[in-house]
Amino acid sequence: MLNVIVSNVAALLALVPVALLPLRRAAGRDALYWGGLFLAVAGPLAWALGQQSNGWQTNLSADLWAGIAGSMAVFGIVAVISRHAWRLTPLMVPYMIVLGLFAAMFSFVPGEPLKDTMPPGWLDLHILVSMVTLAFLTVAAAAALASFLQARALKIKRPTRLSRFLPAVTDSERLFERLLIYAEVILAFGVASGLAMKRLETGSAFTFDHKSLFSVIAFVTIALLLVGRRVCGVRGQIAARVVLVAYSFVVLGFFGVKFVHQVVLAWA
Repeated sequence: MLNVIVSNVAALLALVPVALLPLRRAAGRDALYWGGLFLAVAGPLAWALGQQSNGWQTNLSADLWAGIAGSMAVFGIVAVISRHAWRLTPLMVPYMIVLGLFAAMFSFVPGEPLKDTMPPGWLDLHILVSMVTLAFLTVAAAAALASFLQARALKIKRPTRLSRFLPAVTDSERLFERLLIYAEVILAFGVASGLAMKRLETGSAFTFDHKSLFSVIAFVTIALLLVGRRVCGVRGQIAARVVLVAYSFVVLGFFGVKFVHQVVLAWA
């Protein structure tokens, strides 16, 4: 029990330095920032892998830490590739800290037994695809929120310290569009593999659980947005809102359903 508490606290503390770095005067993509970002990736990743070292854990806390670790890893890669992405740090990292607090809060809630009806390796692949999809969509949602906040600040002509730090609207939109394309491709495979798993479990190809339903809704929503941006020129706050709605469906599918099953119903 003590090891779990210490590990949760250590993973949470690893996220704090990079969350504070943008508060510096003349903050930039310097060695101090990269060091803080490396710590923010390594801490949650080490704890997430440690929880899964003896096989997949299905409790809510393990899922949350896996999502945090994957999201921070993808964010780190995107921050290296895109010179504007690092400016999402004030949105991205505090959100990860909030998720980490929830993960620590529910770290002793037991999970559910895994079903052994899947072929060897299929479950591992499905979980990996799901986590990668969630990670891409999390960074895309942060970029969409940045676009929304920037556009709102420009509209009311009241820029804030946060809006001055975030990427410009056009940079944020280009970023979340690219990330959505990657996420949509991976999500398509995740939905297909999830339905295949349900068929193996139930014998029916058209049996949807809540997670599958939310994932399908998110997939369709993202597809419509991508088509709308190309065909109808959907931009600005409308596009940002659609991204955030799609991300909400994914979060409900990944964590919301498990929260209801393992926490709400178990404690009812």
